[in-house]
Amino acid sequence: MNELEQKAGPSPRRQLNLFYLIDTSSSMAGNKIASVNAVMPDVIKIIEEVDEANKDNAKILVSCLEFSTGCRWSTNVPVECSSFVWRDLQADGLTDLGAAFKELYSKMRRSQYLQSETGHFAPIVILLSDGEPTDDYKAGLRELQGNMWFNAAIKVAIAIGDDANKEVLKEFVKNKELVITVHDTKSLKEIIKVVTRGVSQIGSQSTTNDKDKKELVAEMVNEVVSQVDHAENVNSPITAPDKWD
Repeated sequence: MNELEQKAGPSPRRQLNLFYLIDTSSSMAGNKIASVNAVMPDVIKIIEEVDEANKDNAKILVSCLEFSTGCRWSTNVPVECSSFVWRDLQADGLTDLGAAFKELYSKMRRSQYLQSETGHFAPIVILLSDGEPTDDYKAGLRELQGNMWFNAAIKVAIAIGDDANKEVLKEFVKNKELVITVHDTKSLKEIIKVVTRGVSQIGSQSTTNDKDKKELVAEMVNEVVSQVDHAENVNSPITAPDKWD
């Protein structure tokens, strides 16, 4: 190593914020929320693997916002994936998705959850819901869509079962291909894992612009739903009836 290389050192790691928005309303009680709780520790390990493989480029921080009657963050600040500890969620109450949108808007800014001295990759947002919003989600979404970070973000929505309002989820992601419907606990767990790995890998790349990344995510989602039984999107046929018991 020459003197210049010694002085320069490694390049600083840009921050990649990964947000989970998880429906914990009463309709999620039972096997649905149990499946989410069961798979998330494995999901955090997947994020750690992606983070480690890309340790010279990106630092992944994780946040989880649950929404039912109101909404709550699982941690006070985004947590590095290596330190994130999953705490099981409980399902009860309404589906205040609009409140969750407004809360995400309030935190998705440099003065809040996007603080970094080394720069950012576009955030990632994964939304999971099984029902119908019970508050004014449109007002919350309009506010959120005024946030430049949200507009740049990579977004994927997972519709948990046939009762999920997929039209609302399409409004959120702005790409109907990126709404994935799952019909049982096995497909729910598998989709959360493979989508997390895919978006984390794509989102932490530094060689493509954000538009290219979103196109890559759409390609990844189409491939995933073709390979996971009982999962589908607009480009795939209905694979199975719901079975959550």
